[in-house]
Amino acid sequence: MTIVFEKRKSTSVPALVLVPLISFIVSLVLTAILLLVFGADPLKTFGAMAKGAFGSIHGFSETLVKAIPLMLTGLGVAIAFRLKFWNIGAEGQLTLGGVAAAGVALFLEKAFPGRSLLFAAILGGVIAGALWAGIPALLKTALKVDETLVTLMMNYIAILYSEFLYYGPWRDPKGYGFPGSRIFSEAAWLPRIFGRAHAGIWAGLALAAILWVVFKRTRWGFELQIIGASQKAARYQGISVERNIILAVMLSGALCGLAGSFEVLGISHRLQQGLSIGYGYTAIIVAWMSQLNPLAVPFVAIALAGLATGGDQVQMVMGLPAAMGIVMQGLILFPMLAGSLFTEYRIRTVRAVSKTACVEHSKE
Repeated sequence: MTIVFEKRKSTSVPALVLVPLISFIVSLVLTAILLLVFGADPLKTFGAMAKGAFGSIHGFSETLVKAIPLMLTGLGVAIAFRLKFWNIGAEGQLTLGGVAAAGVALFLEKAFPGRSLLFAAILGGVIAGALWAGIPALLKTALKVDETLVTLMMNYIAILYSEFLYYGPWRDPKGYGFPGSRIFSEAAWLPRIFGRAHAGIWAGLALAAILWVVFKRTRWGFELQIIGASQKAARYQGISVERNIILAVMLSGALCGLAGSFEVLGISHRLQQGLSIGYGYTAIIVAWMSQLNPLAVPFVAIALAGLATGGDQVQMVMGLPAAMGIVMQGLILFPMLAGSLFTEYRIRTVRAVSKTACVEHSKE
């Protein structure tokens, strides 16, 4: 017997509802078992997680702080993945977006007076992310270079370059020895809503809606859908595959760069260590769990951000090991990701045919 995965032509509504629900229940059971092993009460732990992430103004604001970059990078990754372009470089694109935004805020303050400095810094981050993503897109379309490896390795280049800047020429001499640039002018600060949550949340929600319209209601979105399904069919219909891949991937990088600019302009107000705490890699999970649907990305991003914030709360309140929060997140995410496999693929068994039977059949 051979196990075969078949791509579903369509997924029924009951499957779309039941599979995630069952996956969520399984994840809770696995997490509860682990908590019992460590002598913790699962109900109290889950309650502490929910309260830490959503039970107070401070907790909810911290959840949104983590959700905003996940939302934007998740949207960016989803765009590239729709074309079967495996952009693993969101982390680097986010980082360079933050670097570019910081550079504008630090050194072009006189060129952009008042609040125009904020918009110039955001634009700088968007352009930097787009150009950085454009490199692997050009290599892919022109030289057929594998984008997975290129985007992954470019992450390290971007991160090391940012470290060079805030440890070196951009380091604040009045920073008491801590690595980081000087604080930006307040004109370059993103306005905050409450707590540390800033206006970037509105940009993320608006972009999710805009991208849904682009994919579902525009000619370009239809072309991207055809390219993702079959590049051969797209070329047959006269669609410029290479041009569309480059444009879409640069848009993907632009959104990641926007996330980086929001991090430095809305949270830290300077370039410093810890610009990204793995948002670009978690964005892959966000895009996958949302099934590349832009409207689903904000909900998944907030849910994963809530897990991270709630995990921190569990460590402090329940006295669990520091790594327990991360392990719990993994136990919750793994069944959810596995469940998405069943909504997209049908699994069946096929009786293996022996070589002897094949030979006899060919002789007949």
